[in-house]
Amino acid sequence: MTQKNLLKLMDLTQEDITEILDTADQMKYNLKHHIPHPSLQGQTLAMIFEKSSTRTRTSFEVGMYQLGGHALFLSSKESQLGRGEPIEDTARVLSRYCNGIMIRTYAQSQVEDLAQYATIPVINGLSDFCHPCQVLADLMTIREKMTRLEGLKLCYIGDGNNMANSLIVGGIKCGMKVSVACPDGYLPDASVMEFARQNGQFELTDQPEIAAVDADALFTDVWASMGMEQDAAARRIAFQGYQINDAIMSLAHPGAIVQHCLPAHRGEEITAQVFEAHADEIFEEAENRLHVQKAVMHLLMHKNK
Repeated sequence: MTQKNLLKLMDLTQEDITEILDTADQMKYNLKHHIPHPSLQGQTLAMIFEKSSTRTRTSFEVGMYQLGGHALFLSSKESQLGRGEPIEDTARVLSRYCNGIMIRTYAQSQVEDLAQYATIPVINGLSDFCHPCQVLADLMTIREKMTRLEGLKLCYIGDGNNMANSLIVGGIKCGMKVSVACPDGYLPDASVMEFARQNGQFELTDQPEIAAVDADALFTDVWASMGMEQDAAARRIAFQGYQINDAIMSLAHPGAIVQHCLPAHRGEEITAQVFEAHADEIFEEAENRLHVQKAVMHLLMHKNK
């Protein structure tokens, strides 16, 4: 990789992404065939959680174990961060104890500041701006199912949130056509849309029926992400019609896959029927978080041993 951290997909080259996906494929093969890969033997990953998690914590913790290392769970409620210690001080302390840091937080600036002061690799496990590890797993899953990424059409329907931002960037960098349907007032980040318009085939619409036409992979996410629960009622009104259902699927390419970063609210952003019809793809996507994150940790941390 050309970067020493994984802060956002915007920082990566197409070659970086391909290297991560190729390494993840190898990690998955090794695990399925019981081939040990202890490349991080004796190393420690500090995991900072300001947002709760199921898949992020489990996949990073299991991944470090499978690579021969150890993961430390640090909740902001139970660490000095929760009492106001500056992130730059935490970065410098953890750099003296550990070999890498993963952070799952709210502000992207927290991730960037952590990386600025740390002397060890920093991985963004999620911020309000982007979700790079999830989207790398999404790209891995599409490539597994479709054998390629370039030239395919990625469709996202729903909130222009961190998932939308990362899917747009990741899709464009991999040569995909990207079409996004969001209601007015809930658009992706302006810098992300400008990047997409300048660098690839990008379409933004407020009509899911337009975005879904000829799509090869369709994505959605919950209408109210973590930290937005107080706006859930208003969002349910704003997002009516922004749902992946049979009518939307009929507009996509035959054989199109459906992806969801989970947890899913059946009956809101996706119908139970469509979710269950594509459950194998969705849970393969969830599994691929493990393999992608092992690849990222290996590529960033192994060279820093």
